[in-house]
Amino acid sequence: MRRSMSSPASPKPARLIAGFLTVGTWTFASRILGFLRDIMIAAFLGAGPVAEAFLVAFSLPNMFRRFFAEGAFNMAFVPLFSKKLEGGEGAADFARDAFSGLATVLIAFTLAAQIAMPALVLAMASGFAEDDRFDMAVLFGRICFPYILLISLAALLSGVLNSAGRFTAAAAAPVLLNVALVAALWLGNRLGWDPGLTLAWTVPVGGVAQLALVWVAASRAGFRLVPRRPRLTPELRRLAVIALPAALAGGVMQVNLIVGRQVASYFDGAIAWLNYADRLYQLPLGVVGIAIGVVLLPDLSRRLRAGDAAGGRDALSRAAEFALVLTVPCAVAFLLIPLPLVTTLFQRGAFDADDSAATALILAVYGLGLPAFVLQKVWQPLYYAREDTRTPFRYALVSLVVNAAVAIGLAPVIGYVAAALGTTLAAWAMAALLIRGARPMGEAARPDDRYRRRLPRVLVASTVMGAVLWGANIALTPLFDGPWQALALAILVAIGIVSYFAAAQMIGAVSFRELRGALRR
Repeated sequence: MRRSMSSPASPKPARLIAGFLTVGTWTFASRILGFLRDIMIAAFLGAGPVAEAFLVAFSLPNMFRRFFAEGAFNMAFVPLFSKKLEGGEGAADFARDAFSGLATVLIAFTLAAQIAMPALVLAMASGFAEDDRFDMAVLFGRICFPYILLISLAALLSGVLNSAGRFTAAAAAPVLLNVALVAALWLGNRLGWDPGLTLAWTVPVGGVAQLALVWVAASRAGFRLVPRRPRLTPELRRLAVIALPAALAGGVMQVNLIVGRQVASYFDGAIAWLNYADRLYQLPLGVVGIAIGVVLLPDLSRRLRAGDAAGGRDALSRAAEFALVLTVPCAVAFLLIPLPLVTTLFQRGAFDADDSAATALILAVYGLGLPAFVLQKVWQPLYYAREDTRTPFRYALVSLVVNAAVAIGLAPVIGYVAAALGTTLAAWAMAALLIRGARPMGEAARPDDRYRRRLPRVLVASTVMGAVLWGANIALTPLFDGPWQALALAILVAIGIVSYFAAAQMIGAVSFRELRGALRR
């Protein structure tokens, strides 16, 4: 019965793309609600101390989830579980043991974090020391931190569902947190609740909703993971051995984020500016990168188990193609029109024109790194599907050196922008190392001829779109200064989409026939 629930060892390209689109659609919905959430935070709190305290507090469980949730643990768990599912080797028992073990570790970790919260806040933003933001961040952090337990268990269940080819519930779960936060902000504003405490208490509530959704979906799929007394089985030992280097690599990536946040904490408002810019560039990165990571890793793991190198090459090539078709034009847009995007979406209430200008500058710098971030998502599964977590760790150390050198070294010269520039250059260093390091892996790690043909065409189509977008932005400038700002942005975005896909179709960068087939699936 288990075997029948897994997707075929060698699904057709359209089925793979359909998986990307399913996950991408739900991720897009979550990101849009995340936009709405951050628009409301910007309007109610601006870039002030309460906003910065909450953003630092909320970043703590989100940082550690990279270890225990979709980061190190799941990168080790999904390939092992997928191979067991493919071979009919007790996948359900393995998942139940992993679920119980992870829950035990995280309960202890959450209790320890409550005690160590002041030190954690200082590690994230030492510029808060002897500042009103520090006490608020500690309080908010203690309230938010149990979210790590809930979201990590939800991520494990999502890995089970994704490995079984059931993407919808796992992809829809993140929507619930943003729905909860938006609803709480709206209700709290009407009832006069403290906005910082309202946001903080809503985080674990949203986590409960996410966990409940995927637990029910996994139960219906035949994987009813009820916690039991933890036991250290040989499979869990193997999981720990594989997960440790991935955890270290995830730790290095989180240090990269901490470096940027530490630099930003010494400039008033910069943490909030970085967060709002991050929200914008995370839209395409989340939609494409998460979709690829969710679908590609279990697919590659099953193909390796089946010895299907040609199928692995096709999966990698279609993932890379899908990623660049959608993210290269977004990077061009972030580089050319960041200010209209930021002013229209965020500039209201406590968020003023100076905040918009600073956020737009950061967004342009982030945009330069967008393709690198998604290429990492494409090439990392090649290593994790082979249970190689050590090599990405070594590459992550190199990216850490690049990030720290740029962010810290240039902060006295270019200020808070150094934090964004360090992140971007570190992303390109990591992507280049992953791609180069995969060459000895054989046929499955080499993009095919179709990818090589389409890549330059994507670049040409994006350049055409950039030229059209630049002219349209100049023509629409008067509308951005008046009450028609939202309409002007909608027109600008529509012009960008139409010009890009028209050029891409004309020169063969995309195929609408393939997209229609995937959408029908």
